Amino acid sequence: MKLFQRLFFAAVLSGLTAGAVMAGLQQWRVAPLILQAEVFEQAEAAAPKHEAAAPTEAHDEDGWAPQDGAERIGYTVAADLLTAVGFAFVLAAASVLSGIEVTARNGVVWGLAGYLAFQLAPAFGLPPELPGMPAAELVSRQVWWWGSALATATAIFGIAKFRNGPALAIGAVLLVLPHVIGAPPQPEEASSVPAHLATSFAASTLAVGAAFWLALGPLYGWLSERLARTPATTKAMA
Repeated sequence: MKLFQRLFFAAVLSGLTAGAVMAGLQQWRVAPLILQAEVFEQAEAAAPKHEAAAPTEAHDEDGWAPQDGAERIGYTVAADLLTAVGFAFVLAAASVLSGIEVTARNGVVWGLAGYLAFQLAPAFGLPPELPGMPAAELVSRQVWWWGSALATATAIFGIAKFRNGPALAIGAVLLVLPHVIGAPPQPEEASSVPAHLATSFAASTLAVGAAFWLALGPLYGWLSERLARTPATTKAMA
């Protein structure tokens, strides 16, 4: 029970802290680019289109959406924090299953592994996209994204846990397999979103993701070690 409590509180606290870092960076670097892209998306939606033109993914105008400003920022920050805590629990589960403890010293390595599995590897096939950009069907993109993330995470897990030739060979196959299969192709369709905006968005999103994971790993490891050394604090939390 003590172990569960320690992992639980370490995951929640590290997730909230790293999530706050991510949310702040996203509001600074990523959100302004999304707002700019939405201007082009709305202008394109308002323009008359030829009936034979291929449809693009668009937001449902009749659906609910938070108001621009404080409400939208609040929902975005809340989503960032929940996502961050979720990834912290994934980190905790991976540590327990692998038998390799996350510490303040090796937390950076764990963070790099998470970044590779959940952000960098999927981005090779499906780079971050702005609103208004042509994209493949949503379900097929989600299936490929999760397949890439799980294959990469499994490869890293196997290599780290077994550390032998077969694990390395299987891991190498898993790393490249999603990219050999290939991500769903993007429709050959012009986008009203400027190329420099799309490039900046992809780079900023990946940079913010790196900052998040490099904060989460060491924070989780430090908190886990600290809670393990202070049983009284753990009892008080319970």
